[in-house]
Amino acid sequence: MMMRFAFVFLVVAGMRLFELVLAKRNERYVKALGAKEVGARHYPWIVLMHILFLLSLAVEALRKGARPSPRWPFLFPFFLAVEGLRVWTILSLGRFWNTKILIVPDRPVVKKGPYRWIRHPNYVVVALEIVLLPLLFQAPMTALIFSLLNAIMLSIRITTEEQALSAFTDYKEAFQARPRFLPLGRKTVVRV
Repeated sequence: MMMRFAFVFLVVAGMRLFELVLAKRNERYVKALGAKEVGARHYPWIVLMHILFLLSLAVEALRKGARPSPRWPFLFPFFLAVEGLRVWTILSLGRFWNTKILIVPDRPVVKKGPYRWIRHPNYVVVALEIVLLPLLFQAPMTALIFSLLNAIMLSIRITTEEQALSAFTDYKEAFQARPRFLPLGRKTVVRV
């Protein structure tokens, strides 16, 4: 049981480290294109929240023996699908994917992959991970506390990001008909 937790935890932590390396490489690329960074003041708080999330998950899960949830057979495939959406999102943005808000002025926004249906697939992934990972290992307090913290962070981050994208790119026109998070119940206009 402990092995399953250790494996999942180390894979997720390893993915986050890889993403930070990828983001740093992509940051150099877009800054060479003239990218402007916005939201730098709240970025360290986001990083801190994600570190504390992993620590809280480890502490709560290990305190309870790191036993997988009885709902593991449902939750784990859902978690894998969420990770698939993460990879699809990163691949869709390519060299423009980042953990920071870096805007290249006058460059068209990416409208392929999951961006064909929703404006913020990466934030959907993060929100679902913050719920699913703790629930996989019976750590509901971590899921609850960090879901609330993440909602607060995203309310700041998304507002900042959308204002910057609208000011410097074709974001407003390209995404006005797309919902932020869920592609259900609303007709979306897809322009490629």
